[in-house]
Amino acid sequence: MAAQLSAEKESILRQGTVIPAHPLALNINLKLDEVHQRLLSQYYLASGAGGIAVGVHSTQFAIRNPQVNLYEKVLALAAEEVAKSGKENSFIKVAGICGDTQQAVREAETSLHYGYDLGLLSMGGLQSKTETEILERTRAIAEIMPVFGFYLQPSVGGRIFSYDFWLQFANIDNVLAIKAAPFNRYQTLDLVRAVCHSERRDEITLYTGNDDNIVADLLTTYQFEIDGQTVSKRFEGGLLGHWAVWTHASVKLFEEIKRCRDAGYNGTAELLDKGIAVTDMNAAIFDPANAFHGCIPGIHEVLRRQGLMQGTWCLDPNEKLSAGQAEEITRVCQAYPELTDDDFVKDFLAQLQKV
Repeated sequence: MAAQLSAEKESILRQGTVIPAHPLALNINLKLDEVHQRLLSQYYLASGAGGIAVGVHSTQFAIRNPQVNLYEKVLALAAEEVAKSGKENSFIKVAGICGDTQQAVREAETSLHYGYDLGLLSMGGLQSKTETEILERTRAIAEIMPVFGFYLQPSVGGRIFSYDFWLQFANIDNVLAIKAAPFNRYQTLDLVRAVCHSERRDEITLYTGNDDNIVADLLTTYQFEIDGQTVSKRFEGGLLGHWAVWTHASVKLFEEIKRCRDAGYNGTAELLDKGIAVTDMNAAIFDPANAFHGCIPGIHEVLRRQGLMQGTWCLDPNEKLSAGQAEEITRVCQAYPELTDDDFVKDFLAQLQKV
């Protein structure tokens, strides 16, 4: 029988929360820096996030390469830090799951072994598979553990899926959430419309992964007339690489968005203005000007400056900041200091030194 999400964690998932995509901390020799890997997990726990996603794109897919072999290790380290925090019952652990069906099944079983709650099922690297084959792969994972679907943008290895694919995907039992990250409004709309038409629409929670449109996604209500009734759906929370940095500030912004929604969307205009600032900051980190080449190093650079990582090294030594990217990060930090959390990080690190 498939593992199920606890009632408390399912409630947190449905209400919406902040789930950062956990980076990979390396040393100058491109080996795992366990101290800073644990430190990052501690930072996300302290920041007020409601969960973390490990083994995902921001953790670098190459952790699965046999010569690297870090997938199981990073899952274990993050799980240990969550357990030590005392938040085990109220903090959602999401494990990235990749590859063909055989590999995905192995990763789902490994994730369960370390107590992960949901599997974020990547659609990357499956260009040769038909939509029917990918749906069968999803069913195989859903028979093991709860599934967090993932519409991954083509720029980083994903592909475009049809409305019918997402309709069938949403109807699979034990799919509990879907992250929309095509970085495209048309494709995002296809996904949301399909979920709304699904028989399981009330069982699926939508999370934004559109790092270029975070605030607007969280403020938007989608409505469709279905069988004579108006069906509404919105993105309740986010699972984002962008939220791997300045996380405490992101939590505060998310709480402001939730208050706005609860107050009949009073204050939406001001939040949309902040949304443009967030997108500007994301452009500096994710490097869309260079086809996202500096995306992961950009995340690392922010964390390095704050003392949460030693450097920007990636498993691929050619994966570095693009020309001018460091200057862009400096620019947005100076332009939008209220959306950074440098002071929080300083206090966090100072508290750790006292222990």
